[in-house]
Amino acid sequence: MNTVAADPLAALREIAPAAIDDGAGALQLYSHDVYATGPAPRAVFRPATVEELAQGVAAATAAGLAVIPRGGGMSYTGGYLSPTPDFILVDTAGLDRIVAIDEADMTVTVECGVTWDALRRALQPRGLRVKAWGTLSGVNATVGGGMSQNGVFWGAADGSVVDSALSFDVVLADGTTVSTGSGFFRPYGPDLTGLFAADCGALGIKARATLRLVREGQGLAYGSFAFDDAAAFFAGLSAVAREGLAAESFGFDPFLQAQRMKRDSLAADAKSLVGMMKAQGSLLKGVKEGARVALAGRSFLDGVPFSLHCIAERRRQSEADADMAEIARLVTQAGGRAVENTIPKILRANPFPPVNSMVGPAGERWVPVHGFLPHSRLVEGWDAIQALFAAHRAEMEGLGVQAGAMLAAVSPQACLIEPVFYWPDALNPLHRHAVEAGHLAKLKGFPANPDSAALVDRLRKGVIEVFATLGAIHLQIARTYPLKASHDPAAWALLETVKRQLDPRGLMNPGSLAL
Repeated sequence: MNTVAADPLAALREIAPAAIDDGAGALQLYSHDVYATGPAPRAVFRPATVEELAQGVAAATAAGLAVIPRGGGMSYTGGYLSPTPDFILVDTAGLDRIVAIDEADMTVTVECGVTWDALRRALQPRGLRVKAWGTLSGVNATVGGGMSQNGVFWGAADGSVVDSALSFDVVLADGTTVSTGSGFFRPYGPDLTGLFAADCGALGIKARATLRLVREGQGLAYGSFAFDDAAAFFAGLSAVAREGLAAESFGFDPFLQAQRMKRDSLAADAKSLVGMMKAQGSLLKGVKEGARVALAGRSFLDGVPFSLHCIAERRRQSEADADMAEIARLVTQAGGRAVENTIPKILRANPFPPVNSMVGPAGERWVPVHGFLPHSRLVEGWDAIQALFAAHRAEMEGLGVQAGAMLAAVSPQACLIEPVFYWPDALNPLHRHAVEAGHLAKLKGFPANPDSAALVDRLRKGVIEVFATLGAIHLQIARTYPLKASHDPAAWALLETVKRQLDPRGLMNPGSLAL
């Protein structure tokens, strides 16, 4: 039984008084993630240095407090929601230094509170990027959050974001800092970097990371394609994935496609595209592309049931064009047809937009749930999820719950199915903090709606059960996905042994990964 000191914050205040925030506003904000609510922390701890982080963690756990790490706050799986009120929330945002960019050895070392957006801005003038370079929420999401929760989108052809990691400096529950692996090659012996990758903060707090760099391709080609049904869509998506032709390939079902087309302004889209082309030394081309976006408007996907969007990135433009021509051939064979390619152009022009899409177009609540499946089970998985929704159709319509899906290729072996729910409900403090104020002001908004929220919770759990029957795997496991049930018992026992060795009192993000 863990005993909490009478004044558990006393030692922490002595070490870093300026780093402690126990104001009511902070405690309320940090008790919410994108989807759920947990206990308020005793305090929020914002270390300014890695050394301060280690000292603070040691002081907190010595006083009997759990420590819960938080990056950019974009979790929707309970990543930083504690099962106990006796904890401090460690906000790593102050650890945002880019320590070294090594162009000779093609590595970058960062403190783990740096955002994917800030890292990209530092690397892009040098013509470099991280191998897998972040998620769409990268304006807020941090490198440390990505290395802990894992994620995939930009550079998906090169794997998930943890595949970019070479080594970590990790602060353990007793304040010890452990360095894993080598700064230029992985693995060096047993993969200790891999042990801490995607651990959802259950084993330690990532303080620094050294990541692989690659040259950013100067040739980019874009393609968008329409499909009449899910089976044809998945055939096209899988064909492109198996050949490794696209840096990113993703798509939307009819509902989510319609939702996305309601967002943002054409002026902002065109401006982003002009800016990207200008940065590549082609202002005239940017102006032409911006005008083309404006002319296409928001109706070019009207009547398109499923859409697939691909980006080919190569060293030379001729190579990217050749890859896109082959993508178009494969897609046509699968039953797709080319449509206006505005969406991939706009996303690449502004890869880390404001996180306004964490609420619906009218201010609805939003939450995704996902699974990765092998190509051979994608249609089966899609049909099973649609059957679940069909069985609850009347209840969903009565309570205003709607569902769509984003679909993406992530490797020659697997693709992502990510159902997304929207429902009328009150926003929480995190939404009001993260979404741009000007955007919030335009939204209709909704009162609290516990009945709709309860249905979403049941449906979300139902989707996870469907994925489990198909052997799906997940990122951002945290406190939502059934990791233990999908592991060999002997392997799980080994993981529990590692947890006990590193965190014998169970104070490092307790309950994450069900450890």
